[in-house]
Amino acid sequence: MSYNPRMSILPPAQQQQQSRSRKKEEEAAYANMRLPDREIVGCINELGIPFTIADLQKPNPIQVQMIFEWFGELLMNKTRQTVDPAMRAAAEDLCGDFGDALMPPDTRNLMGFFVSLRRLMLDCGVNDFNFMDLYKPTHDRLVKIFSYIINFVRFRESQTSVIDEHCNRAETAKARIEQLYAENQGMEAQLDEMRANRRQMEALVAEKTRRNEELKKRLLELRRSQERVAARLEDAKTKKGELAAELEEKTATKLALKQESAKLRPYTLQSPSALQASLTELSNTLGGDKSHIDSLDRRARALQTSTDSFAVVSGDVASCIRLLEEMAVELGKEEEDNAKNAKQRDALTERGANVREVERTEGLLQRQLAKWTERTETLRAQSGEKAARAKEKMEELRAVHKKLTEERSEKGKDIERRRVRIEQIEKKVCFTCHPSRPLSRTPPNMLLPDARSQRKHRKRSPRGTRRVPQDGGAHQTLHHRDGAGPLSFTPLSIITIMSG
Repeated sequence: MSYNPRMSILPPAQQQQQSRSRKKEEEAAYANMRLPDREIVGCINELGIPFTIADLQKPNPIQVQMIFEWFGELLMNKTRQTVDPAMRAAAEDLCGDFGDALMPPDTRNLMGFFVSLRRLMLDCGVNDFNFMDLYKPTHDRLVKIFSYIINFVRFRESQTSVIDEHCNRAETAKARIEQLYAENQGMEAQLDEMRANRRQMEALVAEKTRRNEELKKRLLELRRSQERVAARLEDAKTKKGELAAELEEKTATKLALKQESAKLRPYTLQSPSALQASLTELSNTLGGDKSHIDSLDRRARALQTSTDSFAVVSGDVASCIRLLEEMAVELGKEEEDNAKNAKQRDALTERGANVREVERTEGLLQRQLAKWTERTETLRAQSGEKAARAKEKMEELRAVHKKLTEERSEKGKDIERRRVRIEQIEKKVCFTCHPSRPLSRTPPNMLLPDARSQRKHRKRSPRGTRRVPQDGGAHQTLHHRDGAGPLSFTPLSIITIMSG
């Protein structure tokens, strides 16, 4: 059951009735749209293509394809050359390197042009256009197709101003959209560049900040070490002053002892016991002095060691002073870097403000683009509505044309009936005027209209129809075929004869 096609719910009789009514409508529309062969040939010759009635009656496929190609270029701007790239690409996608061998260029270009031409024929009203109309055209099919195309071209020329207006509006909107899109792309590129610069500046600022923090920590450590060295220097200076004062005191004591020993030297000439006692006393004094001198030497060596250590400390202090001077230079550079960082921070803030301004401008442009897009959609909807109204108007004009054609056919039939009646009346009049001439010898076409009436009767209207007198009456001036004089009748005399 799933493989069976879907059946229509309408009964077969109703479907046949609908198909018959549809065929009748198409035949009636074709009867209204059909143009004479001479007019079709004239229109094609006006396009610059040599074409005759014989070519239309016995069409040549190559010539017919040239004419269709010209119509496609005029109405759709498409020919076999314009569809060649797309068809070549399709052949390469399907067949690869064997596209030209399996699908000749002329055949595939003709097939691609046939697809575009069938779309044009559907717009013109030809719903049954097929490939045989290009490959094996017939007279009836060509007359039908050319009639529909020529009527479509005439309608298109009558609506040229409206078509140009909508095309110009569409082109203007498209150009504005492309301009806004280009500006948006430029703004996006500028915004990306500013964001990249911002990221670079943020990386540089972070690096400078980290270096500044490291320098600050090092400066604090150097300050602490400087304070420790200054404290040690003060302690060393204090100890040096104390030792120098003690040395001076010891030196003064030594000189005083030497003076005393010089004063006591005369007493050596005294008695040995006294001298021995003095010697013993002096030995004791000397031992005490030696021990004292040794202690002083040790203390001097200690002072020398302290002096050397002071020299080393002085060198360290000098190096610290130089380090402090370098630190002062580094601090000056750091202050300059901080000033530069402040300037760069201000510039970055200004760039951020510019970025926010660009983002706001981008938002405004996005809203403007949305407005223009909405306006474009509105214009498209309006153009669609106008096209629908134009189509409705065209349908109304076709209905009016159909009605006028029916009235014209009815009027022609009425005129034909009147002409027959007038011929019968003329026969009666001729028989009345020449009673001796037998009626059987007067053929039905004995009375013919004169040449001026014939020219007036055969004159065509601009739409290709035969013009008839506005009052619907027959021609009043008649001649006998055998050369007799003209017969003039007035409507009153004709009515009198008819009543008789």
